[in-house]
Amino acid sequence: MKKHIDKYMFLLLIVFANGIAQTKKHLDSTKPIEDRISLLMKEMTLEEKVGQMNQYNGSWDFTGPKPESGSEGEKYDHIKKGWVGSMLSVRGVKEVRAVQKIAVEETRLGIPLIFGFDVIHGYKTLSPIPLAEAASWDLEAIKNSARVAADEASASGLNWTFAPNVDISNDARWGRVMEGAGEDPYLGSKIAKARISGFQGEDLSAATSIVACAKHFAAYGFVEAGKEYNIVDMSNSKLYNSVLPPFKASVDAGARTFMNSFNTLNGIPATGNSFLQRDILKGAWGFKGFVVSDWASIAEMITHGYASDGADAATKAAIAGSDMDMESHIYVAELVGLVKKGLVKESVVNDAVRRILRVKFELGLFDNPYKNCDEAREKSTVGNKANNEDVLDMAKKSIVLLKNEKNLLPLKKSGNKIALIGALANDKNSPLGSWRIAADDDTAISVLEGMKQYKNNSLVYEKGTDVATNKQMFVDEVKVNTTDYSGFEAAKKAAKEADVVVMVLGEIGFQSGEGRSRTELGLPGNQQQLLEEVYKVNPNIVLVLNNGRPLALPWAAENIPAIVEAWQLGTQSGNAIAQVLYGDYNPSGKLPMSFPRNVGQCPIYYNSYNTGRPNNKDKNVFWSHYTDVEKTPLYPFGFGLSYTSFAYKNLKMAKTTFKKGEVIELSVEVTNTGNYDGKEVVQLYLNDVAASIVRPVKELKGFELVALKKGETKTIQFTLTDKELGFYDNEGRFLVEPGVFNVMVGWNSNDGLTSKFELK
Repeated sequence: MKKHIDKYMFLLLIVFANGIAQTKKHLDSTKPIEDRISLLMKEMTLEEKVGQMNQYNGSWDFTGPKPESGSEGEKYDHIKKGWVGSMLSVRGVKEVRAVQKIAVEETRLGIPLIFGFDVIHGYKTLSPIPLAEAASWDLEAIKNSARVAADEASASGLNWTFAPNVDISNDARWGRVMEGAGEDPYLGSKIAKARISGFQGEDLSAATSIVACAKHFAAYGFVEAGKEYNIVDMSNSKLYNSVLPPFKASVDAGARTFMNSFNTLNGIPATGNSFLQRDILKGAWGFKGFVVSDWASIAEMITHGYASDGADAATKAAIAGSDMDMESHIYVAELVGLVKKGLVKESVVNDAVRRILRVKFELGLFDNPYKNCDEAREKSTVGNKANNEDVLDMAKKSIVLLKNEKNLLPLKKSGNKIALIGALANDKNSPLGSWRIAADDDTAISVLEGMKQYKNNSLVYEKGTDVATNKQMFVDEVKVNTTDYSGFEAAKKAAKEADVVVMVLGEIGFQSGEGRSRTELGLPGNQQQLLEEVYKVNPNIVLVLNNGRPLALPWAAENIPAIVEAWQLGTQSGNAIAQVLYGDYNPSGKLPMSFPRNVGQCPIYYNSYNTGRPNNKDKNVFWSHYTDVEKTPLYPFGFGLSYTSFAYKNLKMAKTTFKKGEVIELSVEVTNTGNYDGKEVVQLYLNDVAASIVRPVKELKGFELVALKKGETKTIQFTLTDKELGFYDNEGRFLVEPGVFNVMVGWNSNDGLTSKFELK
């Protein structure tokens, strides 16, 4: 009898082993990825497929006891059943390994999780906020910044970032301008490519690479009135020519994931918008990666009034092309039933799951699900010296010199009495900016600490006034100080006794970012009063701005002799600012967004339209203008000064008439005419004089960052092709039309040398 039992058990073991072998054929790394996906999907139940479309936020200690009840208990059970495809906010090698082990070793098929996190401008070691990086116009530096972020994030167990934000926006009221590249689609497209290349590297399966996520698809940067989560109502011309180009560039750069946006677009939530996700992204553009919703945006379609309940929201989102549900808990609850009822085709689910699995295979997670779980690498990588040196370099390149009368800058390195004034000058938290979840509070180098490195000057610090009190990203209220003037007198006394006053004013780190729309764009609180009071006793002021968006500063622009836009520059902020102030680094940044004169001008942008009445040629009131302020920005897009000066001459083209399809080559000579070596961003703008759809007064179509020693001249070459000459019509067709084009090559969007050519 025992022999029969043993023989029976042996046969069972053989059957069981054969079963495992059959279900694990997808682990054969010699097979093409698409074949491996097909083999795996044949073994998956409908519930397991839908599970891949489900993303949960990690909200408990995975290395501790397992949760027994509540939402955490449900999430844990779903992971064990194979009903979860991704986790977000689980970070650190020990935590990631613990939860990955559940998915890989305790589920039927062992499908690894993909771990996502908001690595927006660094992980632990922070680069400048993305808007500040865009001010560098240095694509290699921006790419390297993303590489540093990927290096630290991947060393901490992560393999997916919810970045870059490629939203174009021209409204400084919207807090999330700090996350993007500014107002221009050409610059934004170049920066999108640089960031994606930095995050993903040349080989997505490499241990140092993480998957990029182009967001927010689409038009989130044009929310009405700059109010967070608001509606977007726009023409197809604006959509195709201003909003979509950076997203198309992201696909071309190989971005493997997209995130849809919270807003409605012309009445339909982006999450449920098949025109965006099916027709354009996955159809016309051929995108093969997957789309993740933004946080609970599938559920929010109910609140929008677009879906009646969870089942309706799941139906509309899945059919529209949203592949993964971030924290709505709706797909996992509803999709299986919807498929069984025939309300959602299983082919829709299969398409989404194939896309998600494709990215996991490309990451190499099936070959090594613990590829990012090396504690020794985590310890040696996060916060190391090399990464700090790289973010310092990025920070210096991001600073923009807005004004420098009387050559007040750079500061003398000895013999000066300097008064340093402003709460932000001694703030180690605000310079980190928003969206820095993995960074520790109060770890930035402050301006005070940076300036103390220069020991041959007398330096006195006074706070003057507080800005605001909130240090928490997810707390709604930011309490701005408008009543406490107690520090004014001490600040004025220090200023009166100083040769030069350096005032660091602006926004705290959480006054910009998600949920931080503002209707006033001046200096928050009573900082403006402090500035004016100090000016009365000593006008030799260097105003250093710390902010996450363009500010409206007409009084300062008129009265303060030197203004430095220093944004929120990350971990090495104070060192970067001090090195620029003292001339160890010559600023070369250029604004990626126009600065308004007041909030009433918003949205304001350089690539605007002429209208039928652009000027006051008839000397009356009937022309496109404001009656109470100039219609031009305070500082235009592309503006930025240097400690040296540059002269432009000899803008040349070989001829002035070209055939369609012919390459157009231009050149200009740029000379460093000042006393310092420096860098200049040479910018090329075009204007299509007459087109079938009205074109902007000018559009950026080329730029070159060039280093020039003092006295040196270089000839800068530009090449224009159909790609730069054309535009999209209202149906999304790309057109290149004959006609006259105005050309400007210069140092900002307002000023430069001009010429024209005709396209036959």
